[in-house]
Amino acid sequence: MPEHPAGSRLLNMPSAAAAIEVKHLRAFVAVADELNFGRAAARLYLSQPALSRQIKALEQLVGCQLLYRSTHRVELTLAGEALLGAAVPLLTDLDDAITLTRSVGGDIDARASQLWDEVIKDSKGSLSTMRDAYEGLTAQFPIPSGTVVRPVQADGVPALVVAPEPGRAPTILHLHGGGYITGSAYGYRPLAGALAAATGAAVLVPDYRLAPEHPFPAALEDATRTYRWLLDQGAAPQDLTVSGDSAGGGLAVSLLLKLKQEGLPQPGRAVLLCPSVIIMDGRGGSPIAHWLSLYIGDHPRTDPLLNILEADLSGLPPILVQSGTDDTVIHETRRLVDHARDQGLNVRFDLYPIGSHVFHLFWSFLPEAADALEQIATFISPTTDAKAEAS
Repeated sequence: MPEHPAGSRLLNMPSAAAAIEVKHLRAFVAVADELNFGRAAARLYLSQPALSRQIKALEQLVGCQLLYRSTHRVELTLAGEALLGAAVPLLTDLDDAITLTRSVGGDIDARASQLWDEVIKDSKGSLSTMRDAYEGLTAQFPIPSGTVVRPVQADGVPALVVAPEPGRAPTILHLHGGGYITGSAYGYRPLAGALAAATGAAVLVPDYRLAPEHPFPAALEDATRTYRWLLDQGAAPQDLTVSGDSAGGGLAVSLLLKLKQEGLPQPGRAVLLCPSVIIMDGRGGSPIAHWLSLYIGDHPRTDPLLNILEADLSGLPPILVQSGTDDTVIHETRRLVDHARDQGLNVRFDLYPIGSHVFHLFWSFLPEAADALEQIATFISPTTDAKAEAS
């Protein structure tokens, strides 16, 4: 027992540190980084009132004000600056420890791969079974709290607008994956919601027509009509982002080529998540080869809108490509990146130490997916920052 000066006594006061939770520190660091409660809330997938409550609770626990707030700006107090300097390395050490533990165990990546295995297993059955399995996969993921979803008819194409708040006009056009034969706007609400929460932008997800009922060029026609609809709504092309995952990534590139072919303005940027771009004839024996053959039908495979790796990509916007190091289509992705760079495109290629395909779907429990979404937000920040300031 430590000694104390005569006449003094040690009081057993409750420890503020024991009551402070990691979520309080993460909330504070996010606000300190952004100096904007709206952007910080989107970054943490929280509503703004929930974030404000966490900051207020933290200030009560430490016993002093950490932030100056006004209707126009947020600033750190001296106490806030002191806490920020200590909290950032603390959280970094914690994240490093968790990442190390996960990399040793591999449980999280294995969980993602297991979810995909269930879909692949069902791909050997009927088309309806395959579609049910894909919808079952996406149905397992949460939609970020506060996400607003509304249906629209985008020039006759049924679609959903997934936004971080009501009334926001869409500036991201996301084309879902599923090998051109599965997937839906409804099933992609979780990923679109995560994109919306991370970027602060509203995401338009069209329910483009699927093969084999509607082979090429049905999906591309729907994507083009949807993009035209965004322009007709008054969206400035430079403020738009076209994104897609897996086969939807290939469809996104086809859309950019179609816009170029028709003399329509290109979007400001494109984001491709584990894109699948190689057109096969179905003789390879793999499920993906079979799916793509259903999409292509009897159309010539030499069409540059299909044969992307031989197409002239000049004039396309800056592109962010993200993939896992052991993704099932990583060889296609690398060839696309090399082909685009050879033609002088501005391409940023981010690789993550993940084995599961379109790992972004698992943003709710996979740290790499959450980081990838943050990087997407940074890539399109000229749009989202301007909107955040305007709001």
